[in-house]
Amino acid sequence: MKLYLVQHANAVSEQADPQRPLTEEGRRDIQKVAAFIKPLKLSIDYLWHSSKLRAAQTSQVLANVVRVNKDSGARDGLGPNDDVSAIQDEILAMGEDIMIVGHLPFLGKLASLLLTGSESANTVAFKNAGILCLNLPEGNRWQIEWMITPQLILNPDFLVGDRMKGLK
Repeated sequence: MKLYLVQHANAVSEQADPQRPLTEEGRRDIQKVAAFIKPLKLSIDYLWHSSKLRAAQTSQVLANVVRVNKDSGARDGLGPNDDVSAIQDEILAMGEDIMIVGHLPFLGKLASLLLTGSESANTVAFKNAGILCLNLPEGNRWQIEWMITPQLILNPDFLVGDRMKGLK
């Protein structure tokens, strides 16, 4: 069983737009991450996101590169300050591969709860548009399988001119 936790991409401030859509940088970042994971041909049963616009927009980009076998859409209980124990119980009861696009502190608390048993352990440094893949081997405890953030993906523009000399 795999669980993918995704922090929404960078959004505009609430003062600029109370709906908080993604910024141009946020769109570029999640598209970069989506392009990076596309060759993995991820297949999940559910793609859930909070009802907030920034999570929905991030989820839409990922839905173009991830195969969703059963259902995709907004879900209650995934807000920034929602209780993580209820969603933990549901994830375990379902036993299926799920991707959740959400917010901090919710995602941080959920990851900590799954990995350590304590939601306050602060185990993962989430980044906007980043994905954490957790794996639950049968009869075992949750493990971090991988994590990717936009900052870790090599920018092809970096490999030009004098900078190329040091990489040869």
